Amino acid sequence: MKKITKERLFFVLLSALLLAVEIFIGTRVHDAFVRPYLGDTLVVILIWAIIRIIAPRKAVWLSGAVFVFALAVETTQLIPLVDLLGIENRLIRVLMGTSFAFGDLIAYAAGCAVTFCADFAEYRKRKNREKAS
Repeated sequence: MKKITKERLFFVLLSALLLAVEIFIGTRVHDAFVRPYLGDTLVVILIWAIIRIIAPRKAVWLSGAVFVFALAVETTQLIPLVDLLGIENRLIRVLMGTSFAFGDLIAYAAGCAVTFCADFAEYRKRKNREKAS
């Protein structure tokens, strides 16, 4: 199997696992830490993993882009955008969020730090292989 195909398969499996964990947290966990903070940390990792399925090698900028996207979504929660748009669908309201929380920004930053470290480690490994060749 080609290396790029293996990488994509890895990210498909990682995305499926993270999605299952997110669904479990969203439907079964009702606490003050796991759902609001761990869930937000994992959601940016999930978004990163989904994008890595499509672009497995173009990851230098990806963690930053995911963080900017998460900030944009959280910023829309400063104004009640879902209410202004009249969105009543529960799933869409959950995905877009209905209230701003500064702690969410910290959770997003933590998740993006994890993805950045993974991307940086992969980048260094690839560069070392290229030097050895």
